[in-house]
Amino acid sequence: MVLLLSLGGCSGLLFYPERGQPFTPEKAQLAYRDVTLTAADGTRLHGWWLPARPGVAVKGTVLHLHGNGGNLAWHLGGSGWLPEQGYQVLMLDYRGYGLSQGAPSLPAIYQDLDAAFAWLDAAPEVQGHPRIVLGQSIGGALAVHYLARHPEHRGRLKALVLDGAPASYRDVARYTLGTSWLTWAFKRPLSWLVPDADSAVNSLDGLKGTPMLIFQSLDDTLVPLDNGLTLYKAAPLPRVLQLTRGGHVQTFADPTWRQVLLRYLDDPQHFNGLRRLGEIPNYPDQAEP
Repeated sequence: MVLLLSLGGCSGLLFYPERGQPFTPEKAQLAYRDVTLTAADGTRLHGWWLPARPGVAVKGTVLHLHGNGGNLAWHLGGSGWLPEQGYQVLMLDYRGYGLSQGAPSLPAIYQDLDAAFAWLDAAPEVQGHPRIVLGQSIGGALAVHYLARHPEHRGRLKALVLDGAPASYRDVARYTLGTSWLTWAFKRPLSWLVPDADSAVNSLDGLKGTPMLIFQSLDDTLVPLDNGLTLYKAAPLPRVLQLTRGGHVQTFADPTWRQVLLRYLDDPQHFNGLRRLGEIPNYPDQAEP
């Protein structure tokens, strides 16, 4: 999550979109089709539909809500591996990202999630299969806030998966400001300019009964460890905290965490995570000299 080195107190500072489409899933040898969605205010949105690999039984549908930087092309690694495992994926670019119209802001961006869920409700290939939401970074925070207010969609979920999702926009901004000597002394007053009402920690109570898997990397330099602990403690049962290694939302670059997610999705009510982190080596840029 790219965060707020220049602050001015509007929700638009939470989003760092990149226009255009630098590449398509074809570059990764993935089948896909372009999807056009229309938000309630008329904003046209772009997405990708990644079908399950031919010959593999469909296990479910994943709505992938990406982080606040770039566009869906740069987040393909977060879910592009799932079709081979039997999960079909809808990737969405929020308003102002990639080929989508408009400009991102709160609360308008929740209309984009509305459009995505409406598309899932109407798509024939989705019907009869379990649904999962994968929210990475700010996508996770958006998902929590939205689902807490839309029980009609929450009730259809097999699981909600959060990866490096900020518990509090303000707290993560304060943490980031505190990592630079230029802003350290001002981290507390500046952080109050960051809107926080929609932060995930304020909405988790509304997700009672929704199975939740929370990935939090020990190595994350943008969303720190205590953030994941805050999410976990505030989340209602059933929930699992899976500590990982690696950079911010780079979780699924490692086959270990892919397997954790797949095993969790097989039985969200009972799988309780991989605990023996001592067996997972540090990444090269984190290793001691």
